[in-house]
Amino acid sequence: MKSSLLLLALLFVSSLGFSQKTSAKTETVVIMTSAECGECKERIEGSLNYTKGVKFAELDVDSRKLTVKFKNDVITLEEIKKQVSLLGYNADEVLADPIAFEKLPACCKPNGMEHKEHGGH
Repeated sequence: MKSSLLLLALLFVSSLGFSQKTSAKTETVVIMTSAECGECKERIEGSLNYTKGVKFAELDVDSRKLTVKFKNDVITLEEIKKQVSLLGYNADEVLADPIAFEKLPACCKPNGMEHKEHGGH
């Protein structure tokens, strides 16, 4: 009887630890981008939503805010920002990759700015 109670207690405690670890691995962040239009939205969401570890990515074009829910044991926030940069957009303090920025359509570049002027968002 004692061993059954002990086993039950151990299972309960281990399940609590598991649920805490699971919730700690999922994180939601908001990243300020330099996105300009619906095409930017499709490009960013299309890339991130098919990235391993990203559960959800949505860009609000009007505010330029990208909300990302991700598993931080699979991908880091820095890796997500780098991916946005490699698409040609600023992601908080990470500036857009210059080569990717130059390849963006004109509608995706703020007022036709050059990359070096693009960092002010």
